[in-house]
Amino acid sequence: MRYAQGGGLTAERRKFRERIRFQAGERFARGEKNVAIVKELRVSERSVERWRRAWRAGGTAALASAGPPKQPKLTDDRFAELEKELARGPAAHGWEDERWTLTRIRALILWHFDLTVSPAAVWRLLHRHGWSWQSPARRALERDEHVVELWKKDVWPQAE
Repeated sequence: MRYAQGGGLTAERRKFRERIRFQAGERFARGEKNVAIVKELRVSERSVERWRRAWRAGGTAALASAGPPKQPKLTDDRFAELEKELARGPAAHGWEDERWTLTRIRALILWHFDLTVSPAAVWRLLHRHGWSWQSPARRALERDEHVVELWKKDVWPQAE
Protein backbone atom coordinates (compact mmCIF):
# COMPACT_ATOMS: atom_id res chain seq x y z
CA MET A 1 0.00 0.00 0.00
CA ARG A 2 1.46 3.33 -1.04
CA TYR A 3 -0.84 5.51 1.08
CA ALA A 4 0.19 6.39 4.62
CA GLN A 5 -1.60 4.33 7.23
CA GLY A 6 -2.72 7.52 8.97
CA GLY A 7 -4.79 8.72 6.02
CA GLY A 8 -3.87 11.96 4.26
CA LEU A 9 -0.75 12.43 2.20
CA THR A 10 2.02 14.93 2.58
CA ALA A 11 2.83 17.23 -0.34
CA GLU A 12 5.83 15.05 -1.17
CA ARG A 13 3.72 11.87 -1.29
CA ARG A 14 1.06 13.62 -3.41
CA LYS A 15 3.77 14.54 -5.97
CA PHE A 16 5.04 10.97 -5.90
CA ARG A 17 1.54 9.62 -6.59
CA GLU A 18 1.06 12.19 -9.34
CA ARG A 19 4.29 11.04 -11.05
CA ILE A 20 2.98 7.47 -10.99
CA ARG A 21 -0.29 8.59 -12.59
CA PHE A 22 1.64 10.50 -15.28
CA GLN A 23 3.73 7.39 -15.99
CA ALA A 24 0.50 5.45 -16.35
CA GLY A 25 -0.79 8.16 -18.73
CA GLU A 26 2.30 7.74 -20.94
CA ARG A 27 1.65 3.98 -21.04
CA PHE A 28 -2.03 4.57 -21.90
CA ALA A 29 -0.88 6.68 -24.86
CA ARG A 30 1.36 3.81 -26.03
CA GLY A 31 -1.58 1.44 -25.83
CA GLU A 32 -0.30 -0.78 -23.02
CA LYS A 33 -2.75 -3.07 -21.22
CA ASN A 34 -3.84 -2.44 -17.63
CA VAL A 35 -2.26 -5.70 -16.43
CA ALA A 36 1.21 -4.62 -17.59
CA ILE A 37 0.82 -1.17 -16.00
CA VAL A 38 -0.36 -2.69 -12.71
CA LYS A 39 2.60 -5.01 -12.57
CA GLU A 40 5.20 -2.43 -13.59
CA LEU A 41 4.01 0.46 -11.38
CA ARG A 42 2.94 -1.77 -8.46
CA VAL A 43 -0.51 -0.25 -8.08
CA SER A 44 -3.99 -1.73 -7.90
CA GLU A 45 -5.95 -2.65 -10.99
CA ARG A 46 -8.84 -0.48 -9.88
CA SER A 47 -6.57 2.55 -9.66
CA VAL A 48 -5.30 1.97 -13.19
CA GLU A 49 -8.87 1.57 -14.46
CA ARG A 50 -9.90 4.81 -12.76
CA TRP A 51 -6.84 6.64 -14.13
CA ARG A 52 -7.53 5.33 -17.64
CA ARG A 53 -11.13 6.62 -17.51
CA ALA A 54 -9.88 10.03 -16.33
CA TRP A 55 -7.17 10.04 -19.03
CA ARG A 56 -9.72 9.25 -21.75
CA ALA A 57 -11.99 12.05 -20.53
CA GLY A 58 -9.37 14.76 -20.01
CA GLY A 59 -5.95 13.60 -21.15
CA THR A 60 -2.81 13.82 -19.04
CA ALA A 61 -4.07 16.97 -17.29
CA ALA A 62 -6.86 14.88 -15.73
CA LEU A 63 -4.21 12.80 -13.93
CA ALA A 64 -2.76 15.81 -12.09
CA SER A 65 -3.09 16.00 -8.32
CA ALA A 66 -6.11 17.88 -7.03
CA GLY A 67 -4.07 19.04 -4.02
CA PRO A 68 -4.79 18.39 -0.38
CA PRO A 69 -8.28 17.05 0.22
CA LYS A 70 -9.33 19.90 2.47
CA GLN A 71 -7.83 23.33 3.00
CA PRO A 72 -8.16 24.86 6.47
CA LYS A 73 -11.13 27.20 6.66
CA LEU A 74 -9.20 29.76 8.69
CA THR A 75 -5.99 31.17 7.23
CA ASP A 76 -3.03 31.88 9.50
CA ASP A 77 -3.95 35.59 9.56
CA ARG A 78 -7.51 34.83 10.56
CA PHE A 79 -6.29 32.35 13.18
CA ALA A 80 -4.13 35.14 14.66
CA GLU A 81 -7.33 37.20 14.98
CA LEU A 82 -9.02 34.25 16.67
CA GLU A 83 -6.11 33.95 19.12
CA LYS A 84 -6.51 37.62 20.06
CA GLU A 85 -10.19 37.00 20.76
CA LEU A 86 -9.37 33.88 22.78
CA ALA A 87 -6.82 35.88 24.80
CA ARG A 88 -9.58 38.31 25.81
CA GLY A 89 -11.23 35.40 27.61
CA PRO A 90 -14.69 33.87 27.59
CA ALA A 91 -16.14 36.48 29.95
CA ALA A 92 -15.41 39.23 27.41
CA HIS A 93 -17.62 37.32 24.98
CA GLY A 94 -20.55 36.85 27.35
CA TRP A 95 -19.86 33.58 29.17
CA GLU A 96 -19.99 33.53 32.95
CA ASP A 97 -16.85 31.51 33.66
CA GLU A 98 -13.30 31.50 32.30
CA ARG A 99 -13.35 28.17 30.45
CA TRP A 100 -12.90 27.84 26.72
CA THR A 101 -14.65 24.78 25.32
CA LEU A 102 -14.74 23.57 21.74
CA THR A 103 -18.39 24.59 21.55
CA ARG A 104 -17.63 28.10 22.74
CA ILE A 105 -14.70 28.49 20.35
CA ARG A 106 -16.95 27.19 17.58
CA ALA A 107 -19.52 29.88 18.45
CA LEU A 108 -16.76 32.52 18.49
CA ILE A 109 -15.64 31.46 15.00
CA LEU A 110 -19.25 31.69 13.82
CA TRP A 111 -19.71 35.18 15.30
CA HIS A 112 -16.42 36.68 14.14
CA PHE A 113 -15.79 34.94 10.82
CA ASP A 114 -19.29 33.79 9.83
CA LEU A 115 -17.97 30.23 9.43
CA THR A 116 -19.78 27.13 10.57
CA VAL A 117 -17.35 24.43 11.70
CA SER A 118 -17.79 21.25 13.71
CA PRO A 119 -16.28 20.81 17.18
CA ALA A 120 -13.90 18.25 15.64
CA ALA A 121 -12.77 20.83 13.07
CA VAL A 122 -12.17 23.32 15.90
CA TRP A 123 -10.05 20.72 17.69
CA ARG A 124 -8.00 20.03 14.53
CA LEU A 125 -7.55 23.76 13.94
CA LEU A 126 -6.31 24.38 17.48
CA HIS A 127 -4.10 21.30 17.45
CA ARG A 128 -2.57 22.31 14.09
CA HIS A 129 -1.58 25.65 15.64
CA GLY A 130 0.01 24.14 18.74
CA TRP A 131 -2.84 24.42 21.21
CA SER A 132 -3.47 21.56 23.61
CA TRP A 133 -6.20 20.42 25.95
CA GLN A 134 -5.80 21.83 29.45
CA SER A 135 -7.76 21.52 32.62
CA PRO A 136 -7.86 24.58 34.88
CA ALA A 137 -5.98 24.15 38.15
CA ARG A 138 -8.20 24.39 41.18
CA ARG A 139 -6.67 26.63 43.78
CA ALA A 140 -7.98 27.61 47.18
CA LEU A 141 -9.05 31.25 47.39
CA GLU A 142 -7.01 31.61 50.58
CA ARG A 143 -3.82 30.26 48.96
CA ASP A 144 -0.77 32.43 49.65
CA GLU A 145 1.82 31.78 46.93
CA HIS A 146 4.62 33.35 48.97
CA VAL A 147 4.04 30.99 51.92
CA VAL A 148 3.82 28.00 49.55
CA GLU A 149 7.19 28.90 47.95
CA LEU A 150 8.82 29.23 51.38
CA TRP A 151 7.42 25.85 52.40
CA LYS A 152 8.76 24.23 49.20
CA LYS A 153 12.17 25.77 49.81
CA ASP A 154 12.54 25.15 53.56
CA VAL A 155 10.24 22.35 54.76
CA TRP A 156 9.90 20.04 51.79
CA PRO A 157 13.64 19.21 51.42
CA GLN A 158 13.77 18.25 55.12
CA ALA A 159 10.82 15.87 54.71
CA GLU A 160 12.71 13.80 52.11
